[in-house]
Amino acid sequence: MSASATPLRIGVIGCGHWGPNHIRTFSAMKVSIVTAIADANAKRLASVCEMFPHVRGFEDHNSLLRDGGVDAVVVVTPTRSHFAVVTDALNAGKHVLCEKPLCIDTGEGEQLVALAKSRGLVLMVGHIFLFNPGILKVKDLVDKGEVGDVRSLSAVRTNLGPVRSDVNAAWDLASHDIAIFNWLLGSEPIEVQAMGAAFLQPGIEDVVNISLKYPGNVLASIQCSWLDPKKVRQITLVGSKRMITWDDLALSNPVAVYEKTVETNREVGDYGEFLRLSMLDGDVRLPKIQAAEPLKAQNIAFVQAVREGKTPRSDGPFGTGVVRVLARVEANLRKCGLIGSKSSTEK
Repeated sequence: MSASATPLRIGVIGCGHWGPNHIRTFSAMKVSIVTAIADANAKRLASVCEMFPHVRGFEDHNSLLRDGGVDAVVVVTPTRSHFAVVTDALNAGKHVLCEKPLCIDTGEGEQLVALAKSRGLVLMVGHIFLFNPGILKVKDLVDKGEVGDVRSLSAVRTNLGPVRSDVNAAWDLASHDIAIFNWLLGSEPIEVQAMGAAFLQPGIEDVVNISLKYPGNVLASIQCSWLDPKKVRQITLVGSKRMITWDDLALSNPVAVYEKTVETNREVGDYGEFLRLSMLDGDVRLPKIQAAEPLKAQNIAFVQAVREGKTPRSDGPFGTGVVRVLARVEANLRKCGLIGSKSSTEK
């Protein structure tokens, strides 16, 4: 986009916890301008309009789509409303950046992808960790073959809250790590298993453990919880040559590369075959990673997708792939049944 080009006019639908961050980010960029916002909560809408006096406020998202003077919208509403709101936006001829997850049903995701394609519109999903500098470094190391063959991945994403009431911890938290794993490996898992427990709200798991198997016999696990005393955002990747850890809370050195591996050698002696394990335990390298705001990088990619026709790494088909995995997790949870399905206030 040239310096003289007209900035992309953005509308933000949903002004809760995350919506104002989009307003701030898009307003601060030369390539875009936020012209309108919408939220059904009149008090919250008025408060955000006071924070950003240059925008027009609407209590109904369809009024924004009709009268807000926008080219594209960001959908930051509760997850279960995504399908309806994104459908309305695409039908109104607006490009869409939808917060993760895209929807809660694979068929709905496929419908949204088809609708966007038929209307020549960009549909992007806000899988923000695909724009995290640390995760980008891990992706670079994997793609360059520095870790060798990926053998396993494990993620831990815990904290004490915030607790959601519309979707469980898998849709809220594990969606991040599923997106990261799918992107790092360039595929979706072929096997999915999950177990969870609902302690606070009946039918809404606040603790979920997920096991995944990807093509090439790559094993992955995800532990996510709203009921943990410590905030953790970590991933461990084990390769045939090296091992990598990523810690989102280690701001100065989020990525560590371990010169560690285990090789097997079979030796044949006079009395049979023997298995010898050869372990390499070398140095730890901390790659220098340039700090950058993932939300800004993601939103720039959205503008570029609209203006320059670039396909974003978290486009509609990718986002639907994440939904497909989450739907299988949900099916596993329903099959296994809930642990602690009564709330703590029930007798």
